[in-house]
Amino acid sequence: MISCGKNDKPIIAFYYWKTIFKLSQNETEVLRDNNVTKLYVRYFDISLHPENQQPIPVSPIRFQQNANNFTIVPVVFIQNKVMLLPDLDIDDLAQKTFSFIEEINAKNKIQCNEIQIDCDWTLKSKDNYLKFIERFKKLSQKKLSATIRLHQVKYFRKTKIPNVDSGVLMYYNMGTIAPDAANSIYDKKIAERYLKSLKKYPLHLDLALPIYSWGVHIRNQKVIGLRSKINVNELNKDQNFEQINAVFFKVKQSNYKNGVFYEENDLLKTEAISPEDLLEMADDLDDNLAQKPKEIIFYDLDEFNLKNYEKNIFKQVISCF
Repeated sequence: MISCGKNDKPIIAFYYWKTIFKLSQNETEVLRDNNVTKLYVRYFDISLHPENQQPIPVSPIRFQQNANNFTIVPVVFIQNKVMLLPDLDIDDLAQKTFSFIEEINAKNKIQCNEIQIDCDWTLKSKDNYLKFIERFKKLSQKKLSATIRLHQVKYFRKTKIPNVDSGVLMYYNMGTIAPDAANSIYDKKIAERYLKSLKKYPLHLDLALPIYSWGVHIRNQKVIGLRSKINVNELNKDQNFEQINAVFFKVKQSNYKNGVFYEENDLLKTEAISPEDLLEMADDLDDNLAQKPKEIIFYDLDEFNLKNYEKNIFKQVISCF
């Protein structure tokens, strides 16, 4: 790729999206080989209590390993339905969110200078979301970043821009999860509809790129679920499944696999990101961003994801900027 190979590269960072922080040997080696010093760690989600419909933290992280070797950025994923609450107590939510982050930090002796809020806000939830960001920023007195989706970039005059220090463009989950052959994680044609908007976006953007994969479970032409950590080689060895083309497996006979029931004639569509996809993304983004990103954050750090790539892929990607 012609544009690859410039000086002053972005740093490589990773999202850590598991509920227990404990790095495997392979994960540790990848971090060391790529000089990774910064991890964006999902601390907890915020959802709604099923009975009283009030915000509650869900699946908080537990550290089983010391994280002192890394700069840790706590990430809180707030479900959009929380921001859609008509009577949302924004001050209370901001206070409780910050307090819980501080509690996790204190318990694990983590000093953090930055916090990231992850929320796919919409036109209907933007007022609550933007107010929450204002309150949270004032309260935390820390650097604040926010995840930004492609539609929020293209239509920023409507969706508005949160008052954060920087944004992270989530360059994945572009399409609809559907029974067709399209890849919902990354679709160049869909991406092209948004790329030209990037130069006009007033907030500095770093980038999040996907290294995950999944299977889309289809029955009678309807999607019935997403299946994580689908190993294509393992499916090829399984006599209950038959590969019928590049992305589809057909269930030959009803069976249970990894706790999931597959009925005869069900389809499993595999969606993954190739090294070529990552380099194509990097090249397209480099051509269209208003400013060079300071960081490329890969989603997400997991042994299962890492084994699908050569060790030097992350360095190859950042060399495109």
